Amino acid sequence: MNAISLQRPRSQSMTPGSLSVITTDRLVLRPHRLSDADAIADTLSDFAVTRMLARVPAPYDRQDALDWLVPVTAGGMPDWQFAITAGDDAHIGVVSVELRHGLWHLGYWLNRYYWRRGYMSEAVSAVLGRFSRRMPEIAVHSGVFADNPASLKLQEKLGFRMTGCSEIYSFARNTMVTHVETMLKPGALQQARIA
Repeated sequence: MNAISLQRPRSQSMTPGSLSVITTDRLVLRPHRLSDADAIADTLSDFAVTRMLARVPAPYDRQDALDWLVPVTAGGMPDWQFAITAGDDAHIGVVSVELRHGLWHLGYWLNRYYWRRGYMSEAVSAVLGRFSRRMPEIAVHSGVFADNPASLKLQEKLGFRMTGCSEIYSFARNTMVTHVETMLKPGALQQARIA
């Protein structure tokens, strides 16, 4: 036997690779910049947005945005955190695919002035399309608060299926909230029909 056969195989953690720009018909999804702090703070200071997010505190200010942006822009995490921008490069939301507890999780939010235009379907579909091409054997987990039927409808349209229900803590609401858990199986992504 030689020394090569005695070595343990290297465990490679599977990651989707570096974050690069995704362009859709109406949007540009790009890496975040520190200069996005004001736009993020403006959106997440709106309780109509933060009440649907589990890990975002209320009130939310510019320092909270910077505290989140510094590690995100440093590039040391395997996660994807896309800034959603419209034609003028203004930050209007986020689509993320994060590795948490060994599983990949989808998260997203959008400034409420851009709701009901199909932007989130377009953005999430594009990010999941790229993710599934880079990691075709990986399931993506997500979920929504039970009082957010629009988000559940978006996920179902993309191919997510309900897997359970639980109670999770919402920092913005400062209480436990019913959470519908969902999963997108490998190969199950459906292209969203843009509204």
